[in-house]
Amino acid sequence: MSASDERCAGAAGYAPHPYVGGRTAVLRALAAWRMRWPGAPRVIVLTGSPGSGRSRLLTGFLMMCDPDGRRQLPLDQMDPATVPPDLPAPAVPDPRGRTAAQLLWLLADHFRLDATRGEDICTELAAREEPVTIVVPDVDRAGPVRAADEPARVVREVLTPLATTGGVQLLADVPRALAAELAQALPPGQARIIDLDDPEWADPAGLVRHAETALALGAGVPELPFATDPSARRTLAEAMAQHAGGSRLTLQLAVQSLFMRPEGFDPADPAMLPGSVGEALDLHARRLGADPLTLRLLLAPLAFAEGEGLPVQLWGPLVDAVAGRDMSRDLADGMLLAAPFLQPVATAERDGADGGEPDASQGGEEADGTADGGRTLLRLMHPGIGEEIRAGLPDVRGAQTRIAMALLEAVPEQDWSRADPYVRDHLAAHTLDAGLLPQLLTDPGLFAHADPVAMRAAIEAVPLEQLGAPARTYLRIAPLLTRTQAPAAVRAAFLESAFVEDGLAPYAQALHGLGFALPWRTLWSVPLTGVRAVTAGSLPPPDAEDAAEAAAAPDGMSAASSHPVAALFVPEGTPGSHPVPDADGAAAETGAADMDGATGALLVHDLLRPGYVDADPARLRRPSEEARATASFGFSRGADSLRIWARASREVVATLLSDTPITGADLSPDGVLVVATGRGVTARQILAAPPAAAPTVPGQRTGSPDSAASDGLEGDH
Repeated sequence: MSASDERCAGAAGYAPHPYVGGRTAVLRALAAWRMRWPGAPRVIVLTGSPGSGRSRLLTGFLMMCDPDGRRQLPLDQMDPATVPPDLPAPAVPDPRGRTAAQLLWLLADHFRLDATRGEDICTELAAREEPVTIVVPDVDRAGPVRAADEPARVVREVLTPLATTGGVQLLADVPRALAAELAQALPPGQARIIDLDDPEWADPAGLVRHAETALALGAGVPELPFATDPSARRTLAEAMAQHAGGSRLTLQLAVQSLFMRPEGFDPADPAMLPGSVGEALDLHARRLGADPLTLRLLLAPLAFAEGEGLPVQLWGPLVDAVAGRDMSRDLADGMLLAAPFLQPVATAERDGADGGEPDASQGGEEADGTADGGRTLLRLMHPGIGEEIRAGLPDVRGAQTRIAMALLEAVPEQDWSRADPYVRDHLAAHTLDAGLLPQLLTDPGLFAHADPVAMRAAIEAVPLEQLGAPARTYLRIAPLLTRTQAPAAVRAAFLESAFVEDGLAPYAQALHGLGFALPWRTLWSVPLTGVRAVTAGSLPPPDAEDAAEAAAAPDGMSAASSHPVAALFVPEGTPGSHPVPDADGAAAETGAADMDGATGALLVHDLLRPGYVDADPARLRRPSEEARATASFGFSRGADSLRIWARASREVVATLLSDTPITGADLSPDGVLVVATGRGVTARQILAAPPAAAPTVPGQRTGSPDSAASDGLEGDH
């Protein structure tokens, strides 16, 4: 199978693929791979330069692998060797904008695997009785942060394990720099690299057909005789294809430039035909009487844009920032100049950053990435244009630095709740590329408001030794934030506790001043491992008379005289601990008898503030059952989660998720939650106001109603 197959297919009279328009040799190789033809490799690595048509080729092939897509294609007119057998559609996880971990969990969801860890996914796939077929397109577009080099992580952490897993048939579209690395992970004969720029897979006839089809779209323009006259169109298409060097993108840009300004175009002049993406940009500018540098400066912010694209209102300020001067007139006059290279993107409404309930689902990170909701964004029509523009800038880091500074200035009074979603979600990516990210990672408000998937990816790209303490704390709980897809207020609550746990109380306090309705205030945290249980109680005053008074109080805890404490059940020998009271002594009163009857010791800690209390655990008094029953809140506990609910309404007022198993929990009648995990013990004062009890439904009178039933209590259900 080689380029000579293109000529053979044409001579046999087969119709080309209506979407691909050629590439017979590659389609034959892919069809043989799909049907597991003897001698066909188990893994195919598809690669090529930006604009070589990899995505279009793979889309066209997948049309023939999908039962619905096959019915829309003239398969009986096409070369039979290019048509794969009618089999169930392969798994096609989309890596665009996603991390390597998210891509793995997409596969786990598709195959309904029971894995709870990413490293178990390939193991479960290998254990399946039937082999699986996986196609991964557009690996070069992986990751929420361009500068974090997520495509390399996808190749090393997802594709290579899949390729080396028996029973997995893999086809992946990867950048050329990573193609050899993936193929070399397999024994000889199991993998094949198909490089669309290699003469073996060249498709000159398909390139001419591509140009002809693009030119035919301008048949309604009377100024374009070479678009309406088939003979002239064919001649121009052949000339364009000859100059384009095999690049579909170069051809497309040349045609779009021609349609934008047909005046003065001479199809017989080779100087009018670009040979690369860069030449297409420069020729278009000159034909419109503009400086090519001006065009590149106008497009530069879009070449650096993250996510789905750049909001229109930020384009102008960022053009000024990159150029280092006022470009407003150039931008106003340059819409026709930039138009062939732009693509508007309509986005859906954003619902993740500042509202909604946290999703505590397990099984990995959520696949959803960043969304800039309810507006139109702008982006370059192809990533290859961005690569060309960035490569032509003399100081990429300097340009990114100026972009980052302009984005910071766009935050109203440095209030991240009022910042444009693009700024708060993608500022970290721009500062990463500028080498300034560690300096940015000191603002608790940004941590809470920024999209956690993009923020995590950016921080993980920085060497750990360059990160300050707040950034390390964020990185520690980032898996919890990305897994839950929690809204900003819940992220702020998780961060508040994490800062206290890591000894960064001022950062926790700052979150309380940013307008969040936090469900709790973290009072203290101790990094104590091995805690098996906790209980909230009190110590009576040392004076015997006062002690008797406290013991006689209805709830066993006199607020006026008792000292609220938390008792921590720890291993014997823990410094500062005391033996558990004997069962025949005060154990029943202290609650020690409830701690599994195992050997151990007790540490007593102040309930409301940091600091241990040197006290005999035998003096500890727990709240009475009556006090607990009349408290405002109750709680229910899972393996790594805990819910606080109002007793009157049974409404959940706070949800706590932990990145380590919960080993003990208790809630005082005053609403102080003490939780022990594998990391330590933390106390939180519940701040949520308990909802009012549900109203009592009045008794219904008998007899005929005076009017139609209302949409009251029954209608709400």
